[in-house]
Amino acid sequence: MSYPELCFKTLALASMVLCSLAAGGGCSDGSDGTPLSQLPTADLAEEITGASAPFIGAATAADLRPSGYVEREYVAAGTADSYRPAAPLTADGRWTFEVEDSAPYRTRVLVRRPEHPEDFSGTVFVEWHNVSGGVDANPEYVAVAEELLRRGHAWVGVSTQIIGVEGGPVVVSVPSAQAADVLGKGLKKIDAERYGTLQHPGDGYAFDIFTQVARALRQGGPAMGHMKPQRLIAIGESQSAMALVTYYNGVQPLAAVFDGFFLHSRASFSLPLAAPGDYSDISRGFGTIATILRTDLDVPVLNQQAENDVIGVLNSVVVRQPDSGTFRLWEVAGTAHADARQLGATADSLDCGAAINSGPQHIVAKAALRAIDAWVRSGEPPDAAPRLELASAEPPVFLRDADGIVRGGIRTPQVDVPVDVLSGVPGPRPSIICILLGSTTPLTDERLAERYASRSDYLQRYTAATGAAIAAGFILEEERDAVLADAQPARIAE
Repeated sequence: MSYPELCFKTLALASMVLCSLAAGGGCSDGSDGTPLSQLPTADLAEEITGASAPFIGAATAADLRPSGYVEREYVAAGTADSYRPAAPLTADGRWTFEVEDSAPYRTRVLVRRPEHPEDFSGTVFVEWHNVSGGVDANPEYVAVAEELLRRGHAWVGVSTQIIGVEGGPVVVSVPSAQAADVLGKGLKKIDAERYGTLQHPGDGYAFDIFTQVARALRQGGPAMGHMKPQRLIAIGESQSAMALVTYYNGVQPLAAVFDGFFLHSRASFSLPLAAPGDYSDISRGFGTIATILRTDLDVPVLNQQAENDVIGVLNSVVVRQPDSGTFRLWEVAGTAHADARQLGATADSLDCGAAINSGPQHIVAKAALRAIDAWVRSGEPPDAAPRLELASAEPPVFLRDADGIVRGGIRTPQVDVPVDVLSGVPGPRPSIICILLGSTTPLTDERLAERYASRSDYLQRYTAATGAAIAAGFILEEERDAVLADAQPARIAE
């Protein structure tokens, strides 16, 4: 263990001890030591009910009852601040924000938690809902649901941005007859009976709304089934990960409310601050300053990136930063920003000129979720992961093998013992959505015969690669059977 990592672990353990000795939630939740009870906090007392189910943009419905979980929905109400930079933003992420003004809000939170307190792990993962598709969506929950449920974690999704509530532009559209009725409309128009009283003042206030909801969760109360969390970890994917970069660099130093962050598929830029009543237009982020995550906080961050997040439209290669006692970067070979599992049946309506990526990014995301939870609990960071390899740094070009499979990075058996070329490179008809979806290209029968002497040879190598990824901590033991079931020995000629 390095000296910085040892220091971080000591501080984290000391903090946990002090908090355990404090009476009645007396641990401070502000950078100035103000007690949690005296800080602006969302009111989560009003439960949202109705004949219809809660709306969330997801390809598959959440199946909670077999795991002993309940789903509840609440209004989050209060008065939130907006922020402005006190000085020009810098590439090192060491930003200073100051309050600009304030406005009332009424948004919603979606809570999925164990029904019984004895089943609760003490960790709440708080997801910043993604609105790039023009609706409130929970892509990170979709990726990691199995891990959340089997470990007894709670998940809370926050309708943080104005588009999810009031409606607005659709940045990334997936062709679907079902989706056409809801895209860009916002919760209030999608289900006026259920959500008609909500009011969002604009994305400039989103960061403080997220903070105030987290403070309310920290206190327990009805939304948490009167269970007091011990750990709050912020999570977000794509545009939401960009928002969490802004939050970590500018708001976390002020609020000090989250114990850890899991960022999935960030861009080189962060989500811009917005004017009152406006939305944070991610298109305005392109060409703005590329920023790393600041290195002077003691709050751990695990950042997972797909192959085409690194070199592609999001260009995160330019914000690669060294692993440290508070930062880990996981770049996953053969994966795409979004993929077939995340899109579900809607993937069939896409014509990208090639099959979209079917790489098992979600398998690694579940390992990442466990890693950040363990890191927050113990102060001990996970092992560092290899980075994807570059053949050229300027311009950045990946190093690939003879079949076009990228070298380096976190490897899964589907990538190391392939029957398909899993890639972040899109098909030949690259619409905006297709650019993000990568591709799956079957290896020819001749090439498979060159790679594998027999089906048993293929299976032996695939099984060994699975074991190696589990031993490295990038696939969980609980996922072994699912990964092995993904093998395709019938593709190999006898």
